[in-house]
Amino acid sequence: MRLTAFLALFPLTATVSWAQPPNSDCSTAATLCAEQQAGGDNTGAVGLPGFCASTANLVWYTFTTNSVGGQVNVQLTSINCPLIAGMDNELSVVVLSGDGSCLPGSFASVSPCVQDSESFSFNTLALAPNTQYWIIVAGAQDNGSTIAAQCGFQIEIGGAGADIVGVDFDAGPDVEISEGASTQLNAIGGTNYDWSPTSGLSGNGIPDPIAQPVSSTTYTVTTQINGCAFSDDVTVEVILLIQPTNTFSPNDDGINDTWDVPGIVDYPGSEVLIYDRWGQRVFRSNGYREPWDGTNNGHKVTEGTYYYYIQLNQVEGQSTPYTGFISIIR
Repeated sequence: MRLTAFLALFPLTATVSWAQPPNSDCSTAATLCAEQQAGGDNTGAVGLPGFCASTANLVWYTFTTNSVGGQVNVQLTSINCPLIAGMDNELSVVVLSGDGSCLPGSFASVSPCVQDSESFSFNTLALAPNTQYWIIVAGAQDNGSTIAAQCGFQIEIGGAGADIVGVDFDAGPDVEISEGASTQLNAIGGTNYDWSPTSGLSGNGIPDPIAQPVSSTTYTVTTQINGCAFSDDVTVEVILLIQPTNTFSPNDDGINDTWDVPGIVDYPGSEVLIYDRWGQRVFRSNGYREPWDGTNNGHKVTEGTYYYYIQLNQVEGQSTPYTGFISIIR
């Protein structure tokens, strides 16, 4: 056949795609993970019609319920259908139970067939725990259309029967520790464990590493469940042993005239050093029994920014020095 004759019979347009989606069959159904949006397109798909009336161009998805079971919410959003004469612009979705054989007679609907050209969501019946189910997204062909809709879309599942984080997988409760202390994390569920960041942790690849961060840190742990990656967070808040204020006003009005360092009274062996912007030391104290009043050898220092260095010198050993700035306002 000459090219001109071929083009006359099959005109090329930018809106038609002949690619076959890999998940156009039950056996190659794409896995959906709870609360994780997936993109899809049923353009060029074939399949067994009849699950929903007047539909074709089926693509398949599958998911496994959590250990609790219950209703699963299905959302179809960002429906994007090309403008082709005679083609519908609505997609249909149905959720099916089955025995895994992929035989047409092995499936039963566990949701209504829901159809629209705009974003929509719906709930299934209460689903059994730890059970595999299937979702079919198909193009509608009604309202006088001659071609079933072939469109791009986004699909997502969630709800009581699908959610994994907080149900079958949990990073554990947030915890507070004193500076220099440690705590044992305790993730539950999952098959493997990848922690991030690993700084301050005794190890990785385990559910219960010891955490000893130098400052408050949120750790994320990721695991694999039923072919899906899930992540959860746990925060270890480090409570500072001392909490230096960053401003005071030594103007002899009896209010905020000295530099306050809450908590330092518990560390009588501490050393406190204060420097001006040129690096000259203006104050030094062991124990900080008398707070700094903004003077250097009896003379008032000027307004501005000064820098402190505090070493607590604890009985159990030296901790990381505290450093920062102080603003003097007169």
